[in-house]
Amino acid sequence: MTLSVAPTVGNIWTWRDFTVYYVRAGEPRTDRPPLLLVHGFGASTDHWTKNITELQQDFEVWAIDLIGFGRSSKPSGGYSSDLWRDQLSDFIEQIIGRPAVIAGNSIGGYSCLFTAATRPQWVKGAVLLNGVGSFKDQMPVQEPSALKKAIGELIKNIILSPIPSWFVFQFVKKKSYIRKTLKQVYVNQEAVTEELIENIYRPATEPEAPAAFAALFKAPRGERVDVLLSQLERPLLLLWGTKDPWMNCEQRSELFRKYYSNIEEHFLEAGHCPHDDRPELVNPLVKDWILEQVMCSQIL
Repeated sequence: MTLSVAPTVGNIWTWRDFTVYYVRAGEPRTDRPPLLLVHGFGASTDHWTKNITELQQDFEVWAIDLIGFGRSSKPSGGYSSDLWRDQLSDFIEQIIGRPAVIAGNSIGGYSCLFTAATRPQWVKGAVLLNGVGSFKDQMPVQEPSALKKAIGELIKNIILSPIPSWFVFQFVKKKSYIRKTLKQVYVNQEAVTEELIENIYRPATEPEAPAAFAALFKAPRGERVDVLLSQLERPLLLLWGTKDPWMNCEQRSELFRKYYSNIEEHFLEAGHCPHDDRPELVNPLVKDWILEQVMCSQIL
């Protein structure tokens, strides 16, 4: 069977005076929940094309650009995990119209966990693909002194003030830098295409992008993962790209299991973005988990 191509033209939702871009594919199914996909830092709905194309055969699939990314609004301040949690839960309530399974990569994974833990009425289950977020076990044993904290804040504020942050942004948005970074975090080097690079580069050319970049790095840290897991009442699927140079997946797996038991997890030969790096592994795992674990939990 030939798979139809995932949509390239999406829709606009106005939320809190922000413009939010999203795509939808597949048909609503009364016998299974919809699936909402949430990108990682610097990415967008475009990063899920390989997944939407296949998963739409079995689910109504949605993908959304978080505020600050992709084709959504890029304000110069106000970013927080609460903002993205509210964006996702309101989107499910107002646009999808019924509880969904939410799946996210990197910071998108953290946003999905945060939403599932604190807005459970709109979430059937959560999938984290190399999800980020701190645990109390990772906190420094000794708190830094007041002087060190002050110096750290000063450095951050100087670097991320308008002029220095503009120069930093001009460097990291270069296609050559994007290409180099992607090749470091992908196992399948053929997946690092010019189209992928362009999809990440394009939003960075918008006039609002430099100020949004600086504001994103000044955003407060969200709630610790262990606290969120103590509140969670939904099944959790963890997909780890074990070749991710940015995190130790085995250590994070142990921490997740220390604080939560309703987990299924798989370790994949992939990098930081398993869904785009190795979609042929990720898509069947997501499909089977929803049909077996999430649907089973609904019956029980």
